[in-house]
Amino acid sequence: MKVQVDEAKCCGAGQCVLIAPEVFDQRDEDGIVVLLAPEPAADQRSDVREAAAVCPAAAITLDENPS
Repeated sequence: MKVQVDEAKCCGAGQCVLIAPEVFDQRDEDGIVVLLAPEPAADQRSDVREAAAVCPAAAITLDENPS
């Protein structure tokens, strides 16, 4: 799995950080989400899927089968 965050769409709500703090973080200056783990471990993937599903800005995209 590969994760991407579209910073232009991100509204800084932070739900993803609460759900998967080992994968997502927020910049202090503006609250925009940054990736800590663009290719999360297998045991983190369900949390990442949930974070993408609840993102109010739809800023998180997942590639389940990267080449």
